[in-house]
Amino acid sequence: MQIACVVVFFGAWQIGSSTGALDPLILPPLTAIAVQLGAVLRAGTVWAAVGVTLAELAIAFAFAAGAGLLAGFVISRSPLAVRAFDPLIAGLYAVPTILLFPLYLLFFGIGPPSKIALGATMAVFPIVLSTIAGFTHVNAVRLAAARSMGASPGQLFWRVLVPEAFPMIIAGLRMGLVLGFLAILGGETLTSNAGLGHEIVTMAESLEPAKMFAYIPVAI
Repeated sequence: MQIACVVVFFGAWQIGSSTGALDPLILPPLTAIAVQLGAVLRAGTVWAAVGVTLAELAIAFAFAAGAGLLAGFVISRSPLAVRAFDPLIAGLYAVPTILLFPLYLLFFGIGPPSKIALGATMAVFPIVLSTIAGFTHVNAVRLAAARSMGASPGQLFWRVLVPEAFPMIIAGLRMGLVLGFLAILGGETLTSNAGLGHEIVTMAESLEPAKMFAYIPVAI
């Protein structure tokens, strides 16, 4: 059924755009998109844009992961800090971060730094929240057992705390990576001079929908 739904969807797209039932400026034929995708890949121009976006994502995620893991662990060590900061961070997480993008443009310009700042801001919240949740829900019995057997603080951290919190931390990192990528891609489509988002919006403004759609699978 899943395969049938995909086949029907893309088949209707191809037939509709080829017969004129769908405006080819909005949804060009899939065959035209495939031709443009092959041309773009052969020309190699797409890889420069991919490199810019991935470099921005790597830097933004490194900042977000470092700051988020450190802040989450420090907050999780105090029940008072958890009660004070966890709802505050969750509330800030609900605020659309894209609203800050004009400020990032003002401070960092239209180049990669503004996209890195936006991506790091978007990615850090789930990382902090997941880290707090992971370290505050450690199995108390295992923690007490390790302490009773004379485990040092380092052993408690690496042998008990980290393994117990690891699944939640990984979930937060995965979510932060996805949100950071979406933020960077969105920022590039709004205002930028390079990157996948910049190429996609440039093709759209040039009324080259087939080429625009050809860039989208690369971004995915």
